[in-house]
Amino acid sequence: MIPLSPRRARFLVSLAPTIAPDVATLDTAGRARFESIVTRALDERPAQVRRQLGLLLDLVRFAPLLRYGRPFARLDAHRQAAWLRWLEGAPIVRLRAGFWGLKTLVYMGYYGQPHVWGSLGYRPFSRASSSGRDPGAERDV
Repeated sequence: MIPLSPRRARFLVSLAPTIAPDVATLDTAGRARFESIVTRALDERPAQVRRQLGLLLDLVRFAPLLRYGRPFARLDAHRQAAWLRWLEGAPIVRLRAGFWGLKTLVYMGYYGQPHVWGSLGYRPFSRASSSGRDPGAERDV
C-alpha cells in the first residue's frame, strides 16, 4: 500500500494517467507494480516529504474549486490538463518543484517496470557483461 492515507493514495493512482497517459493501459499486475515502485520510493523518503506530498495531492485535488468551481476529478480533460500545466509552471517555486517531484514519482512508477522497456525500444546494455571485462576497469582508448 502506498504510504499515504488511503484517500490520497487512491487520488495519486487516479491522477497518474493524467500525467503519464500510458499508465491507463496497465493491467491489474501492472498497476500493482506501479504501486509497489511508488511505495518503495516513498518508503525511502523522510516522513516530512511524505506529508508534503500528501498536502500537494490535496492541493491538486481541491484547489481547482477556486479556479473552476469543481475539484480536479470533476473537471473535463481539457481543464485537468490546463490545471496541471499551471502547476508545472507555477510562480511559486515550492509548488512548481513539488509538482515536478510528483511527476517524477508517476514516471518512476510506470517507466520503472521492465516489461514497459521493450515498448519504448529500451534495451539495457552493459558493456561489462557483454565483453567479460570488469566494469570498474579503465577503457582502452
